[in-house]
Amino acid sequence: MTIAQFPLPDVGEGLTEAEIVAWRVAPGDRVSLNQVIVEIETAKSLVELPSPFEGIVAELLVAEGQTVEVGTPIIRVDAAGAIPEPPATAPVEVIEAVQDAAATVAEEDEGSGAVLVGYGSSGHVRSRRRAVERAIPASAATPVIAKPPIRALARELGVDLATVMPTGLAGEVVREDVIRHADQAKVFHNIETPPRPTGREERIPVKGVRKAIASAMVASKFTAPHTSVLTEVNATRTMEFVKRLKASPEFAGVRVSPLLVMAKALIWAVRRNPVVNSTWTDEEIIVHHFVNLGIAAATPRGLIVPNVKDAQDLSLLELAKALEQLTLVAREGRTTPQDLQGGTITITNLGSYGIDTGIPILNPGEVSIIVLGAIRQRPWVIDGDVRPAHVTTVGGSFDHRVVDGDVISRFVQDIASVLEEPALLLD
Repeated sequence: MTIAQFPLPDVGEGLTEAEIVAWRVAPGDRVSLNQVIVEIETAKSLVELPSPFEGIVAELLVAEGQTVEVGTPIIRVDAAGAIPEPPATAPVEVIEAVQDAAATVAEEDEGSGAVLVGYGSSGHVRSRRRAVERAIPASAATPVIAKPPIRALARELGVDLATVMPTGLAGEVVREDVIRHADQAKVFHNIETPPRPTGREERIPVKGVRKAIASAMVASKFTAPHTSVLTEVNATRTMEFVKRLKASPEFAGVRVSPLLVMAKALIWAVRRNPVVNSTWTDEEIIVHHFVNLGIAAATPRGLIVPNVKDAQDLSLLELAKALEQLTLVAREGRTTPQDLQGGTITITNLGSYGIDTGIPILNPGEVSIIVLGAIRQRPWVIDGDVRPAHVTTVGGSFDHRVVDGDVISRFVQDIASVLEEPALLLD
């Protein structure tokens, strides 16, 4: 046995430190290859770190709650000199994970291909995307094969993984399997009331994601001159369209909501008003001809804005799956730094909280943010007659250094037009 020290890796571009949130092991515990040993929090997200070797934990070098710099040793392990070969009966991906672990540690998210900087690289990245999906009964896998974030999601949703039908190529349970097994309402709404707090007050340190949020919002609010507009929309046909999509076999098992139509409407409106999809610098305005669509997401660690890359190239079904994936990963606190970078325009959906509208603050580096309010049945005048209609409020905030009032008005009205008549998306 040899003593091995595990330094804190760089888990994101430009991040120099992280907080030790929770140890998953203690001195004397045996750790296996790729076993999650610690949760850390950076200014971007919460990350689980797997062990790149196996052995017995000798010492935890950093206490929970302590912030340390990248490269600082955080754990000492009496590690085996060689990594044993996995059993011949192990699934292909398990064998690959053992063979690659000493050199490469991937983010525990299927299809991400992301490597934690600091572990090195095996020279190539194996794709986790499934070319073909095939169902394998859970009883055929002993024990159940599922990555740590999937197990965490199952615990949150109260899903017994042993009862889930896996669809992963190697017989593993993937995120979609858990979601389809769970009640959809539990995924997107927090309906539990927390226990009554003890003591007269609580002091929350300003650090990590919360500190990053505060700095970004102050910089945005007091740097970019915000201007906002709002308009009411008859979204009855959007609600009918959503209902048809939910009943469509093509969208079976995929979450469909008015936010999906809103996202597609925004992408359509950007094409007609490209300057709203820009970045301001002191020397120039950079107009992006691609849409990295940010979705403001409330998480246990605070508000973050991950984005769907090149959303303009996605079909309606692909966009629905991307939005669902983005939301679930954010709720788990596993959003990667890459997912938070490069956004060009953002949607914030206050309607999911029953709020009619609001005046949002721009995401730093962007010049437009659109807000979707709750959709409610209200009286609406149609051809001189008062009829019931599904009505919502659409609005947004804009950087007035870049976007003039006429462009703002046309852009918001274009989005409203699609919500009133989704058939415009066929254009």
